[in-house]
Amino acid sequence: MKKAISLLVMAVALLITLPANAQFKFGIRGGANLVNMKFSNDIADKSNRAGFYVGPTVKFTVPIVGLSLDASALYDEKTAKVDDQTMKAQSIDIPINVRYGWGLSSLANVFIFAGPQFGFNIASDKKFYESAEEWTWKSSNVSVNVGVGCTLFKHVEVKANYNIACTKSGEIKGEDGVSAKYNSWQLGMAYYF
Repeated sequence: MKKAISLLVMAVALLITLPANAQFKFGIRGGANLVNMKFSNDIADKSNRAGFYVGPTVKFTVPIVGLSLDASALYDEKTAKVDDQTMKAQSIDIPINVRYGWGLSSLANVFIFAGPQFGFNIASDKKFYESAEEWTWKSSNVSVNVGVGCTLFKHVEVKANYNIACTKSGEIKGEDGVSAKYNSWQLGMAYYF
């Protein structure tokens, strides 16, 4: 019993001291994405299209060397071209990434990151494919980010990542099992105040 109480006291002391040594930074993030739609059936010709994202971000650096966490609330607009028609999805995306970095000097820091991203559809095209009864975007989706980045002068950050859809992005009503996911390459920049 005494060991359990000692461990509990040590854990509480650690949790109290971590925030004192931790560092929060607020900023703004923006960038471009290259969307690749993946259909469950080959119903149409498709090609990659560019989109963009922008929004506030926060970075939380913990006292463990090299470890940090970032989270953002991003307005994200994705487009895809399917059979000479362009479709558009607009969402609020919330990526939460765990990062591990190492400094090259006092001016630069290179890091790798990964984490989940939660997307919430806010306004999207309903129909894009002529023969389909109706295309419907899902109201929410989950994806995973994996990437690399570099922080310069402690304020500017450049990131490149691949966003992998884990859930359906949309589906065609009236067709058996026809759904789609969108994966995207993202290149972005952030400025922390």
